[in-house]
Amino acid sequence: MNAFASHCLDDSSWKFYLIGDERSPRDFYLEGCDFYDLARQKDTGFRFAAGCPTGHYARKNLGYLLAIRDGCDLILETDDDNLPLPGFWDNRTRNCTCPRTSHAGWLNVYRYFSDSTIWPRGLPLDAIHSPIPDFHSMPEIGADCPIQQGLVDRNPDVDAIYRLVLPLPIQFAGGRRLALGAGSWCPINSQNTAWWPAAYPLLYLPAFCSFRMTDIWRGFVAQRIAWENGWSILFHSPNAEQERNEHSLIRDFEQEVPGYLNNHKIVELLERTNLRSGVDGILDNLVVCYEALVRGGFIGQAELLLLGAWCDDLRALAGNCGCPDSAT
Repeated sequence: MNAFASHCLDDSSWKFYLIGDERSPRDFYLEGCDFYDLARQKDTGFRFAAGCPTGHYARKNLGYLLAIRDGCDLILETDDDNLPLPGFWDNRTRNCTCPRTSHAGWLNVYRYFSDSTIWPRGLPLDAIHSPIPDFHSMPEIGADCPIQQGLVDRNPDVDAIYRLVLPLPIQFAGGRRLALGAGSWCPINSQNTAWWPAAYPLLYLPAFCSFRMTDIWRGFVAQRIAWENGWSILFHSPNAEQERNEHSLIRDFEQEVPGYLNNHKIVELLERTNLRSGVDGILDNLVVCYEALVRGGFIGQAELLLLGAWCDDLRALAGNCGCPDSAT
């Protein structure tokens, strides 16, 4: 966290929001960082702050709402055990010209950045070795990418099975980008991801599901809705590395079992779900997708009340995006 705070202290165009929880020190202070403990979160007046359960990663949603409230025109999300590499602070563009693939089904994107046997957390295990389109044969075209996933060196976002049986650290290839269009699925995590304002509603992390699946299932919903707007999802070479916090890998595995068993079903359900085209329908589409996931038994019924609070908070903040600031 120190590296992020230090940069934001030196460059006032960046804001660093840190969202605490029950175990966070009440007297935490880091210069360059705007820390919100539970009491300060409640004082924001956001409906989501009052409804979200404590002890869950989904409280990170409050950081997104704060950045939106403050008019930030780009949100970079990361975790407290990540370190920015030099390219992390470079200017980013929403529209990219790069190889793009569509209608490829499940795609192990990590294979485009490494010759090692490695896959992103959330990828179905039977898709690890599935054939992938040749990188150099894919058309290089302009793509609108308001959601961009950066890979992470050393300890990338892999699942517990990988960590239990295969080696780390790992170094991914540099200087490479790939856009995934409609019909191409790859998990998007919250470790190192950039979001532009049009996609801000899709930042929503569900709370009534497994901790290890909240960002993965969020990403599937975001991808499905992105297709209705002609958007692609960009994956690019690392601009951050991770020194991972201590984890129980067996507990991680237990939390990932719902994904191993259900990610195929969730994607198939989302593909069958009828959505509206256009950015004006994003919030409605978000609700439709989560209603489908609740009906399917993948997420708890209480999610819909919390999602309603998120939507209400966003509607109250309408028009707050587009200032020259950015946020991490």
